[in-house]
Amino acid sequence: MNTETQINLLDYIKDVKDFPKEGIIFKDITPILLNPKAYQYCLNQLLEKSSSPKIKFDKIVGVESRGFWFGPAMAQQLNVGFVPVRKKGKLPGETISQNYNLEYGQDALEIHKNAICKGDRILIHDDLLASGGTVSAVEKLVAQLGGEVVGYNFVISLDSIFKDRSLNAPISSVLTF
Repeated sequence: MNTETQINLLDYIKDVKDFPKEGIIFKDITPILLNPKAYQYCLNQLLEKSSSPKIKFDKIVGVESRGFWFGPAMAQQLNVGFVPVRKKGKLPGETISQNYNLEYGQDALEIHKNAICKGDRILIHDDLLASGGTVSAVEKLVAQLGGEVVGYNFVISLDSIFKDRSLNAPISSVLTF
């Protein structure tokens, strides 16, 4: 039986209007990081959602930058590797790159060429699922390296924005708006 105290994570989500541009309401999860109990509770929820017997994976791929807040802790707890995906020009060594569209512009992501081996089963983690553009780009990077995405894991899913259901694996999130 889980003896963990229930925490309402909604109390730790801050809406920031007009960020990063006018018309966007940004869901800020940094208040979770300020409270160790809220952080642990959120981490436990993410671990529970990623520990399905149906989804076995070798590595967690975390997306810059907020995917680094929980991704490495999850990987450590689950005894799997952690792979960072970063904005263009931020990783040393040989990388591959993928351009993508955001709900408010365009960008590119990179991953180390040697981070994923052919046949690796991958869980992609980020703080928030909005349009799906970022994780679609990460999915393409994983495929280029021979990996297989077997799941997606988010703190927040914005179902009101996420209309493109073309992601090729199960999606889980702690909170849904």
